[in-house]
Amino acid sequence: MRAMSEPETSDEPVADAPAQRSRTMVVSFLGAVAHRLGSWMPIGGTVDLMTQAGLDAQSVRTAVFRLKRRGWLASESRSGVRGYALTETSLAALTAGDEVIWHARPPARLEDGWCIVSFSVPESDRTKRHQLRSALSSLGFGNVGSGVWIAPDRMRRAAEQAIDDLGLLPRCAIFRGDYAGGEDLRDLLADSWDLEAIDDRYRTFLRVCSPLADRLDEIDGGGFEAQEAFVAYLRVVDHWRKLPYRDPGLPSEVLPPQWSAPAAGALFERLVDALQGPALRHAAAYWPGRP
Repeated sequence: MRAMSEPETSDEPVADAPAQRSRTMVVSFLGAVAHRLGSWMPIGGTVDLMTQAGLDAQSVRTAVFRLKRRGWLASESRSGVRGYALTETSLAALTAGDEVIWHARPPARLEDGWCIVSFSVPESDRTKRHQLRSALSSLGFGNVGSGVWIAPDRMRRAAEQAIDDLGLLPRCAIFRGDYAGGEDLRDLLADSWDLEAIDDRYRTFLRVCSPLADRLDEIDGGGFEAQEAFVAYLRVVDHWRKLPYRDPGLPSEVLPPQWSAPAAGALFERLVDALQGPALRHAAAYWPGRP
């Protein structure tokens, strides 16, 4: 499966898709549908499909225009049909998000230790400082204190790459090691991430999407109409895709009791397995030259 990376999006339930969510829905469509159907999309067919999902046509066209302006899409006609091809920029972003979004991140092992990043970026370079904070946060780092961030050690190489990409390695110190004592580790980590808010997002996903699984049970594992499967698939993906980015994947030993991520991840995988095939077949009918 292919996916998309753009973690900073709305947390509204999947059952509600007002026009203001058009950009996040279109990004979800790019990764979950267009990328799998040849990394190109017909603009007319895309508008038709997105209106089926509850968006209005003008909002979809505006979102597509903005993505083109960001360098994610390039105008390209195929078989006489106007459309857009995914660019190297968007393909790189979508590919980078695959493992995070489509495969629930297993908890890190406590014995593998921690990566700690300390940096000092002056006020005169506040833009880079903000970019560094955003990059570390998107990788699952938590803020321990002023200029100090922590994550399971498995994120070290990704952090090094992100810091290097920003040209800030000379201003950062990167450590790896074990918890040796002092402040209770659970308390430290609870202060570094809003674990309650992360768990609440997983619980919201379970509450909103469980009725779809119940219906699968009622109809013996199938039976969604094609358009209905497409709409359900797109909304499930759009709701889910920002959740794994906010989850640091902490070791099970330091997580709160009744952590909801495993159940939410299992539900997501089950729904995708059931809905993806019929959803893509429905979408493909709007592509020129596809059966």
